Amino acid sequence: MKLFAINDKIDFATIKGILGDKARIALSEDAEKRINKSRKYLDKKLVTSVTPVYGINTGFGSLRNVKINPKDYSQLQTNLLLSHACGSGNEVPAEIVRLMLILKVQSLSYGHSGIDISTVERLIDFYNNDILPVVYEQGSLGASGDLAPLAHLCLPLIGEGEVYHKGKRKSTAQLYKELKWKPLALKPKEGLALLNGTQFMGAYGTWLLLQAQKLSITADTIAAMSLDGYDCRLEPFSELVQRVRAHKGQKECAAYIMQVMKGSRIALRKKSDVQDPYSFRCIPQVHGAIRDVIEHVQSIFLKEINSVTDNPLIFPDEDEIISGGNFHGHPLAMALDYLCIALADLGNISERRTYKMISGKKDLPVFLTKDAGLNSGLMILQYTAASIVSQNKQYATPASVDSIESSNGQEDYVSMGANAATKCYKILQNVKTVLAIELINAAQAITFRKPEKTSPVLEAIHTKFQKQVPFIDKDRVMYEAINKSVAFIESGAI
Repeated sequence: MKLFAINDKIDFATIKGILGDKARIALSEDAEKRINKSRKYLDKKLVTSVTPVYGINTGFGSLRNVKINPKDYSQLQTNLLLSHACGSGNEVPAEIVRLMLILKVQSLSYGHSGIDISTVERLIDFYNNDILPVVYEQGSLGASGDLAPLAHLCLPLIGEGEVYHKGKRKSTAQLYKELKWKPLALKPKEGLALLNGTQFMGAYGTWLLLQAQKLSITADTIAAMSLDGYDCRLEPFSELVQRVRAHKGQKECAAYIMQVMKGSRIALRKKSDVQDPYSFRCIPQVHGAIRDVIEHVQSIFLKEINSVTDNPLIFPDEDEIISGGNFHGHPLAMALDYLCIALADLGNISERRTYKMISGKKDLPVFLTKDAGLNSGLMILQYTAASIVSQNKQYATPASVDSIESSNGQEDYVSMGANAATKCYKILQNVKTVLAIELINAAQAITFRKPEKTSPVLEAIHTKFQKQVPFIDKDRVMYEAINKSVAFIESGAI
């Protein structure tokens, strides 16, 4: 099994590799030195200084001016985890929890958090032993850190909460008994270091971006099949058209479409229309813009996952402990809202192509069925897609324009980035279904074009697909076709 050493930088390719290879993680030597140096400095500072330091010898939030007796410093941190573990709603998917563990360890590895190395190593043990804390979607305001979700992530450190161990849900107490582990006793500052951070938003965003990259290419490929299914012109994809407009995503999308459609006999047919509808003709402009958004959001998240986002921050070399606001999720909230809009648009334009293909135009039968009237064909598939894209438009309403006061007004402006993250997750899952519906329609339309053939690349996909979702010659239960089409997309067959 591969081993990845957490050091000073991590990127999306590395994360993809860790997850894909099911690699183990460990701290690099440099990371261990940074963590130990920071903890040693903090321990010494607590002995030599009586200066109030937020959350270490004071209370939290609006209780910031309440002094804490030194004998209660450890209990203060334990109480923080217990009181903040008040998440609600659905459980966070396992793939996101894994990423939360990786990103929390990454952030702590920089040595500005005052964490004890044994605590970081226990988080690593969780990841390496497939121990995933039960975390809930709701509870974070996306400021002060992702407090509630991170409290649930870290509760098992002190023997509390619940976990999934190798897929089985159990109490942490039961797990520790089985593994003969002991709960940790948190040291001053550790609870804050664990809870103040953006790893909930960061994990969602990282996962979404990895998925969005793949889904963008998948959407381009399905759109190419729809172009031939609807007997469209290829002139709008000419390099000359893209040359005079300098958007990178547009150029890449048009070049990709031309590549996968190379050799199409359908594309060479004489066309009846001088121009095609926007949902076909403007694929490079729309899909390309979505590519550009994904790239922009990636740049924001790459900075974030290589940052320290807890509070207060410890700077041993400068002899400073500073309370700041690096936990505030506004950069992520705005980026996630942007990604929501982009993904929703990917679904919107897909549904419009589906709508056109069932319209009974361009020598295609209405609703892509042989005996319309007796058979409804693919009529209601479009209804489903329309329902989903409408829901996505509602989800795409920005979360980051909202705020609500908390902690008696001390935390008076928050990002709502956690809500942006969870609704973006829902949008992405919805878009898969909308694209799956377009794929069914495009494959059906291509079959009706026989004996004319699409390109070799698309013919190969079409053949594979219709082995999973055969040509629909008469009405049958359709949800099964949708589910199989979604599975086809998720399999990476496109």
